[in-house]
Amino acid sequence: MASTNAQDKDDWRNTILAGLANYIDAGSIVAGSAALALWQEAYHLNNNTVGLIGAFGPNAISAGVGALIGGRLCDLFGRKKIYQYDMLFYAFGMLWLVFAMNAWMVVLGFFLVGLAVGADIPASWSIIAEMAPKGKRGKHSGVAQVLWYLGPVVVLLLFLVLTPLGLLGARIVFAHLALLAIGLTFLRSRMQESPRWLEAQAADEHKQIEPARISALFKPRYLGSMAFLIGMYGMWNLWAGTNGFFFPYILRTVGDASQATAVAIQTLSFLIGMLSIWGVFMQFSDRLNQRTMFLVSAIIQVVGMSLLALFPLTLPLAILHVFLMAFGQGFGAQSFFQLWSSEMFPTLLRSTAQGLMFAVVRIGLGIWSFFVPVLTATGFTTLAWILTGFLAASGIIGMLGAPRNEGKSLEELEAQLKA
Repeated sequence: MASTNAQDKDDWRNTILAGLANYIDAGSIVAGSAALALWQEAYHLNNNTVGLIGAFGPNAISAGVGALIGGRLCDLFGRKKIYQYDMLFYAFGMLWLVFAMNAWMVVLGFFLVGLAVGADIPASWSIIAEMAPKGKRGKHSGVAQVLWYLGPVVVLLLFLVLTPLGLLGARIVFAHLALLAIGLTFLRSRMQESPRWLEAQAADEHKQIEPARISALFKPRYLGSMAFLIGMYGMWNLWAGTNGFFFPYILRTVGDASQATAVAIQTLSFLIGMLSIWGVFMQFSDRLNQRTMFLVSAIIQVVGMSLLALFPLTLPLAILHVFLMAFGQGFGAQSFFQLWSSEMFPTLLRSTAQGLMFAVVRIGLGIWSFFVPVLTATGFTTLAWILTGFLAASGIIGMLGAPRNEGKSLEELEAQLKA
């Protein structure tokens, strides 16, 4: 019993250390958006520079490029090497933001941070799935998603407390992310390499399995899986990447638009999302019909988004919208993308596939972000309908292509891929 408890603690420790990549990913995105107005004022950024920061930052293109490179390196050289030393690269990029004195330092820092964030995602998601006990893969994957929501909560609260310090406050927030990355480098050094990757690598060296070439991903069995996951998650991510427009609009319309009000509403949204991940996804994704869970989540989000297109915006409607969107997200597209992208590919192609798909989604969001200002100018209702359409499309793709992997081990799933 004692050895079982010790192993259980090790499993959760490994999951948390790997999942903290999500904390710094989301924390970087929110910190950047919160600091943007301060940078714009201090360094007189024009609209083109602001667009570059948004398009090439950790929320979009640079994260996609990092995932593409990092994912392949993970499969070639192991998960541990990438996600351990990647944190030092992240800290290096973040220090450019801590000490930024002009616009080019901000752009460079954000690009480097995005590369590091992108590289860490496939490494951490793969190792979480590979080291999770049978029947608990969804529960362990959910921890990474909780940490993804926790990052913005901490960053938003730090910005609220440090508001009187202006740009110095933003530097302190970035410094906390850099210090966390350095600490993670040391903590992750104690972790073991993924046993599944070591076994697969040994089998590959002895020619006991099919060679894990990138070209293998373009065979029908894997190409179909990638098309499904990119479509499902990509459509949802277009909504998520544009959603920042709605919070300011809601605040201007039904609130006093103070900094405290903005932080309170956004923090509430993230906390509801965390409760949804813990109470629904982590509790049931390993044993209930995942297709049904995903469909329920998609319906909730479509209803929540369509409210803003159909009815005049009032305070009760805004609160209902925030609740539905946050609750539906918790056991929806992003959580299932992490889980399914770990399950639908063999070990030596798992990170490569995740990196490729993540790259397509994030780069697609970066391209889309160039058009958002134009669409925003057409009016709130028009954009609300467009984003409702994205969520509906994600839900339909998910309903049609969702696998039934609950309760199966990675070995069982890999055997199905070979059948």
